[in-house]
Amino acid sequence: MVVYAKLPRSFSIPTPVGNYAPDWAIAMQKDGVKHIFFIKGSLQSMQLNAIENAKIDCYSQMMDDISTDKVKYHKVTCYQDLIDAMTATK
Repeated sequence: MVVYAKLPRSFSIPTPVGNYAPDWAIAMQKDGVKHIFFIKGSLQSMQLNAIENAKIDCYSQMMDDISTDKVKYHKVTCYQDLIDAMTATK
């Protein structure tokens, strides 16, 4: 099962440098592990200001910290990152 959703503007993930507000979420299951991707509409780092990049860095570290063998959180910056994450071995 795959879920792809546009997140409401009120959805945010708290970080030490301010709330990170992703625009999209994708959740899917592969080999018994749920993979969750939170995606900002434009993740090309040249288009983001320093504060937004800091929020994304904090969010990425937090997602690494809370990921488990059953649920993995991912940061993707482009479509190819999503494909690479889903085709990588466990």
